[in-house]
Parts: sequence; C-alpha cells; structure tokens
Amino acid sequence: MIEGKHALVTGGGTGIGLAIAQALAANGAQVTISGRRIGPLNAASTPSIHPLVMDVSDEDAVVSGVAKAVYERGPVQICVPNAGIAEGRALLKTDMAFWRQMMAINVDGAFLTIRECLKSMTRTDWGRVIAVSSIAGLRGLKGAPTYSASKHAMIGLIRALAADYATKPFTFNALCPAYVDTEIITRNTASIMERTGLEEDKARAMMVDLNPHGRLIAPDEVAEAALWLCAERSGSVNGQAIQIAGGEL
Repeated sequence: MIEGKHALVTGGGTGIGLAIAQALAANGAQVTISGRRIGPLNAASTPSIHPLVMDVSDEDAVVSGVAKAVYERGPVQICVPNAGIAEGRALLKTDMAFWRQMMAINVDGAFLTIRECLKSMTRTDWGRVIAVSSIAGLRGLKGAPTYSASKHAMIGLIRALAADYATKPFTFNALCPAYVDTEIITRNTASIMERTGLEEDKARAMMVDLNPHGRLIAPDEVAEAALWLCAERSGSVNGQAIQIAGGEL
C-alpha cells in the first residue's frame, strides 16, 4: 500500500519519530525526516530515509522545507507531525515564554506541517495524516497543564480536518501514547531528581507506574499503529484519537 510513497516525519531523528520513519521505510516508503539537529538526522539516514533540517515552529522553514522534500521525492502522501516537547510545570509557575514555546512547537508545528503537506497530498488519490499527540491530549496530565492543552489542541485540529475531508481519500488520525521509552523519559527523570531529590530508579518509576501495564511503551509499538493506519483497509478509520497506553481508560 505504501510502496514508493513519500512520507514526511517531523522529529524523525530520534524516539517515536525515528521508529515510525524506519517502519515506513521498511515497508517501501521514501521517508523525509526533519529535525533541528543535523547530527541525529544524519545518523538515522539510509537510502530510504532522507534528512531535512527544519524548525517546525518557524513558518518560513516549514514552507521551504516541505517544498524541498516534495521537489526531491514527490507529493507527501503520509504526513506524520510528531515533533514536540514535553515538560511539566505548575500553572502558577508558567510564564508566557514557556506557554508560547510549547504551543509554537506542539501546536503551530503540527498545523504548519499538515498545511504544507496537504498542498501536495490533495493533488493525489490517497493520503494519511497521523499526528503524534499523547494520552495527555485526552485527559488532564497532573502537573502539566500547558503540555496537556497543546496535545488537546492537536486532537481538535485532527478531528476538524477529518470532518473537512470526510468524502475525500485522505484520513486524519492522532496517536495518543502514554509514557514511551525515549529520550524524553531520560530528561524528565533528571528533572524529577532535581526537583524532588529522589534517586534515579524512584524518579523513573514515577512515570513507569503511571502506565497501567507497569512498563514503558516501546517506540516500535507506536510505529506499528502508524503502519496500521496506512494499511489497505484503513480508510474508514478517520478522526480518531487512538490510545497506545497500556489500558489507560
């Protein structure tokens, strides 16, 4: 189904984005991966995975970056707005700079990426938009109101686009993982240790224990869900926020 199709994955140099890019490439897609650091992008590159330095919070960068990818590899038919930041901060300790940065990357970045990819996708006869949101996009995450708001906004965007294009051969869905074993967990563990004085294993356990099945989710588990949304008979799955959360209800 995706053999030879062009996919674009933001935040594709590490973590969930890289796992999705590798899964798509393994199934025949040509994949553009974007990020702000060339090092991880180059390390992830293969004959089917192509690096693109692009800051998703910068409109000019997204417009020119997606246009370059389309010029080199054809219309984007699988768009995966995955780039994001995750950080908790109490509301009364949240300043506008923190709020704006979170929204610029998580919400503006998704909006710009989807808008620019749709310019070429809608000239084709098939397309998939698969946004990587979070379980925090479906419920309030304690201690992270800004992050939760940004991920709720992503799901709202996806649902509205699904309604707009319901009669077209394009679908729009969001993946909502709980705590995934990525660099974010490592950074958040260090942050918890600094704030609380806990030892590393106990700080990490604070996140692991929030997953009902008692373990971190592997990035490949999220990638498999993305592949499923690209499958031949996935066209009736549209406007959904799909939990990959170990039984979170």
